[in-house]
Amino acid sequence: MKLSLIISTFNKPGYLGKVLEGVRLQTEHPDEVLIADDGSGPETARLVEQWRRSLPCPVLHVRHEDQGFRAAKIRNEAIKKSGGDYIVILDGDCVPERHFVSDHVSLAQRKFFFQGKRLLLGKGVSDSFDPSRTVKKGYLPGLFLRGEIKNSHHLLRFRFFPSLKDSRLKGARSCNMGFFRDDLVAVNGFNEDFTGWGREDSELVARLYKYGLKRKKHPFMALCFHLWHEDNDKSRLEINEKILSDALAHPGYRCENGISKPEV
Repeated sequence: MKLSLIISTFNKPGYLGKVLEGVRLQTEHPDEVLIADDGSGPETARLVEQWRRSLPCPVLHVRHEDQGFRAAKIRNEAIKKSGGDYIVILDGDCVPERHFVSDHVSLAQRKFFFQGKRLLLGKGVSDSFDPSRTVKKGYLPGLFLRGEIKNSHHLLRFRFFPSLKDSRLKGARSCNMGFFRDDLVAVNGFNEDFTGWGREDSELVARLYKYGLKRKKHPFMALCFHLWHEDNDKSRLEINEKILSDALAHPGYRCENGISKPEV
């Protein structure tokens, strides 16, 4: 199974560098990495070029112009350019734990999509967080003891704990999700009617449920470290809530404004 890792970003090259360092440290590397760039400046392009020479897999920079928060659209553009049978979406402020890719591979299952978990890092440690030190004894427990990690129960990696199944919207976060490509294509990917922060991931999950999938979760595998940042601009949230409620009321699972568009 060929796995494509799509990392979304916008003008946070320092954080993106940490995420790509986490990719470099993986026990099993993805078959390709696609940077879904929502209109960042040239510093991000330079960083991606540096990592293109450093990672042991192809790296593709997929970018559109900055017209505000358009995560749904740039993710769709990256999906279209990806070649994987399985697609994992990761945010550019989420550093993957070193078993992240191999865990996603082992947890992939037909008729499901996978929702990964986050460990929330505090403001005081996020800028200095060093992915290469996560493999060293004592680094992560030290952060936990200093109160720099929330959701710290996810620090355990317990492969033999059973996976959990879910069909609710609660907890839907596209910052760490895995899908079979043909399932994403069937529902037409993310709904590009969503602009501004919020609810594009919940709406996608709602349509995947209608398509017949269930959500698979695991509290101790496929983990990432979420770097602290200021709250996102939520000025469009009320509009996005309305798009979500309309999708929930509609019987169909395919959005119109997605990976493919209606012919004019």
